Amino acid sequence: MPLPLDSHVHSEWSWDARLGDMEATCARAVSIGLPSLAFTEHLDHTVWTALPERLAELPEEHPVVAHADDDGVVTPPALDAAGYLEAIERCRDRFPELRILSGLELGEPHRHGAAIADVLGSGTFDRLLGSLHCIADGDTFTEPDHLYQRRDPDEVVRSYLVEVADMVERTDSFAVLAHIDYPLRALSLTSPCDPAPFEDEFRHALRALALSGRALEINTRIPLQPAILGWWRDEGGESVTFGSDAHQPAALARGFAEAAAMAEAHGFRPSADPHGFWARA
Repeated sequence: MPLPLDSHVHSEWSWDARLGDMEATCARAVSIGLPSLAFTEHLDHTVWTALPERLAELPEEHPVVAHADDDGVVTPPALDAAGYLEAIERCRDRFPELRILSGLELGEPHRHGAAIADVLGSGTFDRLLGSLHCIADGDTFTEPDHLYQRRDPDEVVRSYLVEVADMVERTDSFAVLAHIDYPLRALSLTSPCDPAPFEDEFRHALRALALSGRALEINTRIPLQPAILGWWRDEGGESVTFGSDAHQPAALARGFAEAAAMAEAHGFRPSADPHGFWARA
């Protein structure tokens, strides 16, 4: 069976992908037999605060450090949507054997509806992901891995999942929920973290997503735990996508064979469209 579409890929057009390379990623896709991919570049509008001690752990060239001011306030730069879409067309011409989808990863779309609508009106974007990267921290916003150093990690994870459900219910701007396990990924960067203590919160968010008719992403940057996929099926989830969350060409489609096997074990199968979502059998 061919590998499924990699529905979550970043290139040099994403502000945090300093090693990204759209053309090299396409060449990598062809070399590994990946039939299609979606470049879902970051569209972020949330200004957030990084903890000074966390910033001190990062190298100077890290994108978060590069876009932080002296107070640790990180302002993501604007996406050059026109330049990005032109690059997509160049790659489509250069790699006709590869199905290349355009797309965006919408950061906190429930907070930035008007700004996102302006970008979406500038061209055609085939795949739209919804992502929650930052949660409230007093009067500002902060990423989970920056909060773990001063707040109870369990409380941070639960707050995150409650806001995921809120995001799903407040906006219909995206078709796929990306990395629902994002705060667990930040807790353990080298191995999966047990989601069981947060089952109720996961199920609440997954139920909201299922009721909205949208898809859940199986993100393979840190492999999604099978229990979460089982809860998705139990709560009525009908479809899944696969995303490597690659920020450089070598990470394209990482772990996809294992992720596809897990999806099949939970009753999801490829649709008639080889570039589409996997659906429940």
